[in-house]
Amino acid sequence: MTPEQFLAKLKKDGPEPVYLFLGPEAFERERCRKAIFAAALPEEAREDGFTRHGLDQLPLAAAIDDARSMSLFASQRLIWLSSAEAAVPRTRAAASDDEESAGAGDADALTSYVRQPTPGTVMVIDCSRYDFDGEDKAKLERVQKFFAVVPAVVEFRPYSPEAARALAQRRAKELKLQLGLAELALLIDITSGDAARLMTEIEKLSLYAGTERKVTAEDIGALVAEAHSSTIFALVAALGRSDRTRALEILDSLSREGEYMPLALTFLSTQFRMALAARAAGLRGSGQIQAHFTKLGARIWPARAQEIERTVEAFPKARLEKAIGRVFAADRDLRDARPDDRIVMEEMILALTAK
Repeated sequence: MTPEQFLAKLKKDGPEPVYLFLGPEAFERERCRKAIFAAALPEEAREDGFTRHGLDQLPLAAAIDDARSMSLFASQRLIWLSSAEAAVPRTRAAASDDEESAGAGDADALTSYVRQPTPGTVMVIDCSRYDFDGEDKAKLERVQKFFAVVPAVVEFRPYSPEAARALAQRRAKELKLQLGLAELALLIDITSGDAARLMTEIEKLSLYAGTERKVTAEDIGALVAEAHSSTIFALVAALGRSDRTRALEILDSLSREGEYMPLALTFLSTQFRMALAARAAGLRGSGQIQAHFTKLGARIWPARAQEIERTVEAFPKARLEKAIGRVFAADRDLRDARPDDRIVMEEMILALTAK
């Protein structure tokens, strides 16, 4: 079920004895966590009635034994089992006989508990490590299979770009924050559409800008971590045009802002490598680029896909390969003893803008 379905069912019917939470999305998980606390534990019982176990530290069977025990201090309990993926046995080829036996015991204990749960106790088994797509997909499917006996499963999937934009607009309206479409697009791109981060940054912007004026790109640059990425994109564009003067101006801007140059180089390297991969795959247009990298597990947003498309258009294959090599050399030079960061970066720009 979706988080919305979970919240509606919880409000109508009360909590189920056992839940399985799956997926990495943090904003909806926090909403659901607060709701299950409110439904499962009265205010006066929360200190004694809540127990948290990490299944990377405690076997699942031991956590279930705790759930079966009756508390002397709380008639209602909420037991939160984090790191659920740690309870899943390794593949048969990799697991020892003892591990296989322990895994089977955990599965039997869970099946028995689900059939006859402890009255007044709610158990939440939480796996937030794996995503639903890319390289994590098979791992998450193994978690789902191991905990298949749990009937109430809540999936916390990442927000789509459209859903993230709508959520941000609703919150900005609630706070009476004057957030224009261009500034909203910049904010979504910087946060990669992560709903929890979006809400945090909008709260910060609300306190900083107030309600009397419109939020500017400068406000976002001053408050939001990683807002420098838009400046890095401008540097990539200048390098693509072999515009040495503009590239050096941007470097000057990064220096004044106190940019950590190895981090800027990491961003440049990632941009050039993704562009080279897109070129090698014969991708055309930002839509194909976004779909390709998302399928590989590198989830990117439309604005980032457009930047990669621009880089592909600006840099032939040979220049991309040269750019990656020069960025690597600059990163190596920055790690030397007592380097002059500005000179290293300038030398890289001179090499990449040579006619």
